[in-house]
Amino acid sequence: MNPLSLHEFHQSLAARFAELNGAELVADYGDWLAEHAALRETAGVLDLSFRSRLCLVGADRARFLHGQVTNNVKKLRAGDGCYAAITTAKGKMESDLNIFALTEELLLDFEPGVKEKISARLEKFLVADDVQIVDAAPHYGLLSVQGPKAEGVIRALGLFTETPVAPLASVKISDVTLGEIYLVNHARLGGGGYDLFVPNNSLGAVADKLIAAAKSFGGRAVGWSAFETARIEAGIPRFGADMDETNLPLECGIEARAIVYNKGCYIGQEVINRVHSFGHVNKELRRLRLADDLPALPARGEKLFRDGKEVGYLTSATKSPVFMGNLALGYVRREVNQVGNELVWQSSYGNSAVKIFD
Repeated sequence: MNPLSLHEFHQSLAARFAELNGAELVADYGDWLAEHAALRETAGVLDLSFRSRLCLVGADRARFLHGQVTNNVKKLRAGDGCYAAITTAKGKMESDLNIFALTEELLLDFEPGVKEKISARLEKFLVADDVQIVDAAPHYGLLSVQGPKAEGVIRALGLFTETPVAPLASVKISDVTLGEIYLVNHARLGGGGYDLFVPNNSLGAVADKLIAAAKSFGGRAVGWSAFETARIEAGIPRFGADMDETNLPLECGIEARAIVYNKGCYIGQEVINRVHSFGHVNKELRRLRLADDLPALPARGEKLFRDGKEVGYLTSATKSPVFMGNLALGYVRREVNQVGNELVWQSSYGNSAVKIFD
C-alpha cells in the first residue's frame, strides 16, 4: 500500500486509515456523521493525495490529448479545465479524469490504481509527438475543501486574491514560503468546493491552515467515509465503483459533462457518436432507494430483478443521513428504469424491494 505523505499529520488528528486500489487514505477522524454534516452544512477538508496525477508537457500536448479523450482539450486556455473520459476503440471506458490547462502543461487528475494503465495507454499512441508524460504525485499533493462555506474557507487562508469562478477553472499563486499552489474551482459533491494542488514539502502546512480556517466556519477535517456517503447521496458516479471497463460513458450519467460531439476524432469517437446519433444505450445509472431494515448493504454487482427477469445490478450503497435510509446507485435496463418503478434485489437474506427515485 502506498502511504499518504501526511500519514503522521493525520494520525495526530486521530485518523483511522483505509485503502483504495493500493493507496492509503483517511477513512475518518472518529466521527464520520459529524464529518458528513460538515460537508453538507459548512466545510470539510480532505486529503485527496491518494489520487493519481499526471502532467503532459511539450508543444503537442493539447493536440495529442484532444485525440485521446471525449472532451474538447484544444479549446482550453491556461486556467481552464474540463472533465472527460478515456475510452477504448469500442467506446468503453478506461478512466474518467479532470484536465487542467496550466501555463506550460496539462495536469490530469484521476482515480488511484489506474495511473500505470493510463500512462501506458497514452505512451502507446505517442509517435512523433512532442509530448512527455510525467508523474506529478512525487511533487504535488492534493487537498480539497468541500461544502457551502468552502469559498469562505479559501478566502480565510489569506493566500489568494481571487477565486476561480468557472467549473474546473484554476488560478496560481507563488508564495515565498509555500511555493506555487494551484487553486481549482471543483465542487466534487455538486455543491461548493475547491481543490488545491500543493508542493509536497508544503502540504502539511497548508493542510493545517485549511483545517483551522474550516473550523472558524464550523467545519472540520473529513475522511473518505463521509465523502463517499455524500457522493452517493448526490448521485455522482465514481470510476472503479459505478463505472468500469464494461461501460460506455453514455450509460453512466456523465454525458453532458464529459462528451463533446463536434470536436473531431478521438479513440472511441465513432462508436460513441453512432450510439448518440442513431441508437440508445441499453442500461443507465440510477439512484435507488433500498429497504431501511437491511441486515447489510448490498455488494457491488448484486443483481436487480423485475417480474422475475434480471434487469440490472447495484454498484455503490450507503446508509444516508440525509434521506434517513439506505441508498444505492445501480444500472437498470432502459425499458424499466423510469422513476417510481419498483425492483427486487435478490440477496442471501431474501428478496428486498428497491425503488428508482432519480
